[in-house]
Formats: sequence, C-alpha cells, structure tokens
Amino acid sequence: MTNLDSVLPHFQAIFSADGHTVIGYEVIGRVETQKNIESLSSFFGDDSVPDEYKREVDDIITAKALDMVTSTGEEYLLFLHRDATLLLHDADNQFLSSLLHYEEQGLKLSNIVLEITEHDFQGDLDQLNHLLRYYRTYGIKLALNKVGAGRSNLERISLLNPDILKISLKQLGQNSQFQAHQDILYSLSLLARRIGATLLYEDIDAFYQLQYAWRNGGRYYQGNYLKESLSHFLAVDVLKDRLRGECHDFILHEKRHLQRVYDVTNHLQAYIEQILLKHPQGKDLNKWLLQCANEIGNYGFRLYICDEDGFQQCGNVMRKSGNWAIYPEYHQKNWSWRPYFLENIMKLRTDKKGRLSDAYADIETGETIRTFSFPIEDNRYLFIDLTYEFLFEQDIMR
Repeated sequence: MTNLDSVLPHFQAIFSADGHTVIGYEVIGRVETQKNIESLSSFFGDDSVPDEYKREVDDIITAKALDMVTSTGEEYLLFLHRDATLLLHDADNQFLSSLLHYEEQGLKLSNIVLEITEHDFQGDLDQLNHLLRYYRTYGIKLALNKVGAGRSNLERISLLNPDILKISLKQLGQNSQFQAHQDILYSLSLLARRIGATLLYEDIDAFYQLQYAWRNGGRYYQGNYLKESLSHFLAVDVLKDRLRGECHDFILHEKRHLQRVYDVTNHLQAYIEQILLKHPQGKDLNKWLLQCANEIGNYGFRLYICDEDGFQQCGNVMRKSGNWAIYPEYHQKNWSWRPYFLENIMKLRTDKKGRLSDAYADIETGETIRTFSFPIEDNRYLFIDLTYEFLFEQDIMR
C-alpha cells in the first residue's frame, strides 16, 4: 500500500470464434517491483488484507485501464474484476460513479463487462442480483468467471442470468476424473444455451483445450496459448491467420468424426436388416431376440424391444462372459422417462431407418456406450446397446 504508484493494469486478449480477431481484454492487476512485474492475485486473495485496501488498489487499476482505453479511441469489451461482496458493501457506489465519469470522456458502458466469481460469494444472493440488475440498466454486461473450476451452483448461475459465462479449462486433462470433468463442462454449456449466455472459455494453455472450446460452443477464447497478459493492446487481427488455420483443422477433424459415425450407422443398418431377413420375427420375442443376438457377435452386449410408448415387450437379452442369456424381469419396464427417448421413437417412426445415439454412460455398467435403435414390425423398436470395445475400434467414443 506504500507503493501504489507502481500498481498497473495488464491486459489479456480475448479472441472471437467467428472473426478470429481480438474483441476485448480482461484487465489484470500487476505491480512493478525493483526486480520484476508481479501478479497481485495473492494480494486480492489474502483474507487478512482489509477490504478498503483491496478496493483502493482495484480502483487504481481500473482507472489506469480506462485511461488507456479512452485514449485509444478503440472500442473493446473490457472485462473488469470485482469482488461481489465488496461491490455489495460499496455504499457510495464508487465503481459505477467511476464508470459514469469515464462515460463523459467517450467510454461506452455497453463495452464494460463486470466480472465476478459466483462461487466465492457468501452473502445474500437476492441483494447481489438486485445490484447487478441496476448496473445492467446502464448497459454494463455481467460475466461469471472461473465457472467449472470451483463449486459453481447451477441454480445461482441461472438466477444471476449472466451475459457471459467464463468456463475455465484449467483442469481439463489434468484431472484424474477426466470424463466426469468433461461432463460437468458439457452441462455448463447446456445451461449457457438455456439462459442465453455467451460462452467464453478461459485458461486455454494448449492446442487441445482450444479445440475443446471450439467443439463445445465457445464463442470467445482466452489463455496463454493464444496470448499472455501484456501491458499494451494488440492489433485486432494479430492471430487471425493462425486461428483461421487451426479452426480449419478443427472443422476437418470434426467432419471426419461425423463421417465415421455416419458410416457406422449405415453399416449397422444394413447388418441388422440382413439379420432380420434371416430370422423372421416370431411370436416368442425372447426366443427370437436370442436368435438375433447370436448374429450380433461382439457389436453389442444388450438387446431389447419396446413399443412406441416405451414399454419393453420382452426381457433383456444380455451377453455376459461370452454367452447370451434372457433376463425376463425387464419385461414391461418403461423407458419413456429417458431423455430424448420419445423424440427418438418419433424419428424412427417417421424415417423408417435406424439411428445411432450419442455416447453416454450406461446406468448398469458405468461404461461409455451408444445405442443403435431400429424400427421393426407392429410398431415395435429394437434397441442394441453397443459395446465399449466396438465404439473404440470404430473411433466413435464421443
């Protein structure tokens, strides 16, 4: 606090997926020492530092950043960190007053993005939401950061209704529960779509993280793999050619994957048709399904038949230890509660051809599987749960 003149802002660029250009910057606090320029994260994260000190340093960083932005005449989204608890206790509304001061100098408040960390806030969420709504009447946008890196609460996120969700990819690939972490990130991307929030993936430090962000609906990207934080602004198109090339690689990779899924679906369609021609449907569905299962081989490990309301018309025919057996206790189980089940049935009924599901974790085995469904006689539908090994061999695990 005796060296406030040495406090300064750095700027980490944020890039867009659509234009491959810089669309804004996150303002990051730094302090210049005799030896180096150092981060202020430990200062802001230290609970022993009084709140008024943190607020004072924050105000200095913000003022210097806004001075630089207004002097350039350029229009960037500017992401400003604020501790949600300190904001709520800012009785004089100094943060907003400062922004209004710079608005008189040409700053567009619609370019300001207030960035808070939802899972660090322990106060009254309704009061915070009321304050944030007030800010947003001035055109200020709201971003929730480090989503996916802490104990984010989906209900609280939905209540705050942010304009931007910043999803951290720091743990992607470093977590022993890799698939579980991916599932969490996927759920967050679905939530963003539901509430109309733009996805910004942050902490991108490697190529594969950028690819993940692109494949999972990220409109904005940020991280040291793209550009580290700097003391100055960049040319808007500084990475345009590189990002365009990497995006092209992503597109080619995804098209190859989709083609594999398409080819496997067609192969299964033709193969199942041959089996059904060889084994006409009989009155005893269990016996008939067991005959079909012996032709399936290593493709699948479970077969069953449902009507279009989701009621199972026979038992499960399952392969365990290399042998197929009938499990009659599944007869008349109803599966219409499963996500997309009825939607899938309607598509099967309309298209009159088989469908391959997305990859998902099987309830009983816990393994990643896909299900191939196929319309048969009398408004019945055959379901074949494909094995992990088959999906791996075909390279369609996701």
